[in-house]
Amino acid sequence: MPDTTRQIFKVLTLNAIAAVGIKRLPPELFQIDQDMTDPDVILVRSHNMHEMHIPESVIAIGRAGAGTNNIPVNRMNARGVPVFNTPGANANAVKELVLAGMLMASRNLIPALRFVDNLEGDDQTLHEQVEAGKKQFSGMELPGRTLGIVGLGKIGRLLADATLKLGMKVLGYDPKITVESAWSLSAEVQKAHQIEDLVRRSHFISLHVPLSDSTRHLIDRNLVACMQKNTILLNFSRDAIVDEDAILMGIENGTIKYYVCDFPSRKLQHQPAVITLPHLGASTQEAEENCAMMIADQIIDYLQNGNILHTVNFPDVTMERESPFRIAVANANVPNLLGQISTCMANAGLNIHNMVNKSRGEMAYTLVDTDNPVPAGTITAIAGISGVLMVRYLPEPSFNANL
Repeated sequence: MPDTTRQIFKVLTLNAIAAVGIKRLPPELFQIDQDMTDPDVILVRSHNMHEMHIPESVIAIGRAGAGTNNIPVNRMNARGVPVFNTPGANANAVKELVLAGMLMASRNLIPALRFVDNLEGDDQTLHEQVEAGKKQFSGMELPGRTLGIVGLGKIGRLLADATLKLGMKVLGYDPKITVESAWSLSAEVQKAHQIEDLVRRSHFISLHVPLSDSTRHLIDRNLVACMQKNTILLNFSRDAIVDEDAILMGIENGTIKYYVCDFPSRKLQHQPAVITLPHLGASTQEAEENCAMMIADQIIDYLQNGNILHTVNFPDVTMERESPFRIAVANANVPNLLGQISTCMANAGLNIHNMVNKSRGEMAYTLVDTDNPVPAGTITAIAGISGVLMVRYLPEPSFNANL
């Protein structure tokens, strides 16, 4: 079992993490390096970890960003290791890039730029060519047009607010919308009950859903066939959300006027109706700093208090400390495990002061505050229960909660 009671936590960084985030990890409590063999925590941005050996010492992985496709989450599930991310920290950056994509497409800016770049001659000749050629790039304005947003998380909501202020009509579709998202969504956003309804009614469609089995190739030939003529489709979510062959078919038959995305591929390269950016969604100084600060704060709270917020594989579990003695248990979500944990504590004469237990899919997580110190033998006994993946004893933290 990893030693989590020591005073110094080792943090391995696989990518450059913004300095404002690193500074939130006090140097007297954290050893941070790009090369260590037994880290407690791994901080990562885009580094591909799937072929990487992840030491048994690791008790948490923090992704300074939202997507975790580069992290072997299932392998971490088997070890009871939470994979943290930072949803919403880069939302404004993505929103602004989507707006830029909408404007590039609606005003035909990319072909217009290429046209000007290829002009030759003196100023008078250029002027004459510009006047003769500019009509082919005539575009449309946004007010009065309908934007369909698929996915109403933080990015989708920010985009809805921004485009409503530009005079657009907004349709939203999200069968898994959270209560928090629903409360913060503008009342002016019309609800689409089916995605087919949204694509039929929208001049612009913007995708903001995570990649999963249910969303892979969400935009397929059937949905493309439902679109209006000259639809502008924007994808700043994940490449596999769309079927590229379906997109190219839609472009060829005039259904899709432009496909604007953040995910280059050989199939899309050199397609005149495709605007592909080099994965710029979160590439702003502000977004990188927001992600770094958010992930640092989450890691500190987890190491100190066992609290879990914003992971892709664990339930959100937070509990205010009411005792200096705490146990955190990660386990498989199977019957009677909580009872066995309680029995171990009762056998040691421990009185449970407070407890919270939640599950998410195959994973469950428990925090227990006790009125007395927990003997090492009790921790060993809990760790030996079949289905328990990780146990951490967290007596009163040795560093301030406000760090």
